[in-house]
Amino acid sequence: MAQNNDTVKLIGSWSSPYALRARVALHLKSVKYEYLDEPDVLNSKSELLLKSNPIYKKVPVLIHGDVSICESLNIVQYVDEAWSSGPSILPSHPYERANARFWALFVDDKIFGSLDAVGGAKDDEGRMAAAGKLMEGLATLEEAFQKSSKGLGFFGGENIGFLDIACGTILGPVSVIEAFSGVKFLREETTPGLIQWAEKFRAHEAVKPYMPTVEEFIAFAKKKFGVE
Repeated sequence: MAQNNDTVKLIGSWSSPYALRARVALHLKSVKYEYLDEPDVLNSKSELLLKSNPIYKKVPVLIHGDVSICESLNIVQYVDEAWSSGPSILPSHPYERANARFWALFVDDKIFGSLDAVGGAKDDEGRMAAAGKLMEGLATLEEAFQKSSKGLGFFGGENIGFLDIACGTILGPVSVIEAFSGVKFLREETTPGLIQWAEKFRAHEAVKPYMPTVEEFIAFAKKKFGVE
C-alpha cells in the first residue's frame, strides 16, 4: 500500500490521450503528484523518460518512490491498488474486472487500430475501408456500453471507472478524424449511448482539467501532419 511520504511523479504529454488515463486515475484517488510534461514527445524525449521507460520510450510513466510503472492501463490499475483513498476504479467482482479489462484491450486494439488506419490511409478506397471498420468498432462499443452501464451514465454505472477511463482516450482522436474527413463517426442513430456518455465524461471533474478541447486536438494534429 502506498505510503504518505512516497514521492509521486507523472511523465506525460498534454496531447497524449494515454497520459490522460493516468491523470484521471490519480485525480480520482486524490493523489498529490508532480506532473512532468514532455511538450514535444514525438521528436524529443527527456533523459528521465528514457531512463524510466527504456523499453518503449513512451509516455505516460508513473514514478512512485524508486519504481517506474509504464503503460497507461497498467498505471491506472496500479494507482487503484496502491492508494485506498477515493473510489475504487476497477470493479470488485472478478468477472466484472475481467470484462472491463477485455473491453479496454478492445479499445486499444480495434478502435485505435481503426483510427490509425483511417489517418494513415493512402487512398480513398483504403480510407473508406478503415472508416467502415471504425464504425463497426464503435457500434460494438455502443453495445458494450448499453450492457455495462445498466441504463446509467457511465460504463461503470453511476460513477466513472476503469472502462470509462480506457474509452475516454478515443474522444480526442475521433474528433480529429471527424474534422479532417467530414464524416461523423459518433452518430445518434448508431451510438446514442456513447454520445451522451462522451458529454458526461468530458464534463467530469476528474477529466475536465486535463482533457484538451476539440479545437486544441485539431490544432495539434494540423501541426503534426503539416496541414494548413
